Amino acid sequence: MTIENLSASKSFGGWHKQYSHQSKTLNCPMRFAIYLPPQVSNGEKVPVLYWLSGLTCTDENFMQKSGALRMAAELGMAIVAPDTSPRGDDVANDEGYDLGQGAGFYVNATQAPWNRHYHMYDYVVNELPQIIEAAFPVSDKRAISGHSMGGHGALTIAMLNPERYRSMSAFSPICNPVNAPWGKKAFTAYLGKDKATWHNHDASNLMRRATTFIPAKVDQGGSDDFLKEQLKPEALEAAANINNYPLELSIHEGYDHSYYFISSFIEEHLRFHAKHLNK
Repeated sequence: MTIENLSASKSFGGWHKQYSHQSKTLNCPMRFAIYLPPQVSNGEKVPVLYWLSGLTCTDENFMQKSGALRMAAELGMAIVAPDTSPRGDDVANDEGYDLGQGAGFYVNATQAPWNRHYHMYDYVVNELPQIIEAAFPVSDKRAISGHSMGGHGALTIAMLNPERYRSMSAFSPICNPVNAPWGKKAFTAYLGKDKATWHNHDASNLMRRATTFIPAKVDQGGSDDFLKEQLKPEALEAAANINNYPLELSIHEGYDHSYYFISSFIEEHLRFHAKHLNK
């Protein structure tokens, strides 16, 4: 696999870099960002946190806005942020911001025209980690986190692959997409009208029936405009209570859906992951 370095910026003694590569899984060029903490200069292989961003975002939003790099440098943790979907002139798209390019929803599409490129689940679970672990001084100790659509992706991917991740977390995740407008629109387009195929990509459903538990942390803003209609953290909390799932769920009054919220609590999430990655 050939990857091309697009940019490099030193930060907190480590390096933030962007790369592009031709993805076999997505059948198009893809871009990702990686932060390598200063510990790698000593020959250490460091654990990796995979960050999945939300609707309309790219690999850049989290790296530039979250304030995570200082703590990642202190904890000796790499962060990898892929784009949120395949992109390109020949990649299917939609006029809405919540479908198509920028809105891959971290599933493998089975319906035309989306099934030619939209296999973000396989990309995040398999292809991207293979590239990262072959090209950079990182270990196979992985955690996963994300925001909104990316929070949905982080929780569902981790619960579907508990052997691959030490911990999972999310900010403002779409907790019950089978009952939310964003999820219904995306799943109908990508997966078809048979709702039985949707449930493997619903965090609340997966948490309710999980048999292998992964430590989970979720933070939600109490003044989030999308809270009631789209995000539904109460469904995730109910599922955790039914199954005694180890979920830390906190509602923070006054906070919204933005990166002001994420940057306020990102240190707690990174410390949470570091605790489990270092066991």
